[in-house]
Amino acid sequence: MRMERTDPLYVAYHDAEWGVPVHDDRTLFEFLILEGAQAGLSWSTILKKRKDTGRPLTISTPGRSPDTPTMTFPAACQPRIIRNRLKINAAISNAGAVLRIQEEFGGFDRYVWRFVNGKPVQNAWERMGDIPAAPGV
Repeated sequence: MRMERTDPLYVAYHDAEWGVPVHDDRTLFEFLILEGAQAGLSWSTILKKRKDTGRPLTISTPGRSPDTPTMTFPAACQPRIIRNRLKINAAISNAGAVLRIQEEFGGFDRYVWRFVNGKPVQNAWERMGDIPAAPGV
């Protein structure tokens, strides 16, 4: 058994959050940031840094267009965030995209859920060969 499956943070995330439908824009944005930060890292690492990487971030655009948001982290979080410049830039870029989506569609939730007609997709493939090679196939 992999170590992360015994990590209490991982178990709590898996049992209470993963796969649970979410309709809050801030939570959806947090999950987007965490998914981007996770690339190349274990989920246990991400969940341990979650309170510093996903939750306290502030997206602000005072006096700026929604196309150029800034992202700040409280000073106490700076040493504990995932400090990969590409991941930080992706989070900033995604923040701008989410702000534009919220303006155009009335919410990030409204935007993302329209791709599945407002209902979670639950597949129950019995064999690998049953899985379509592309979405909608």
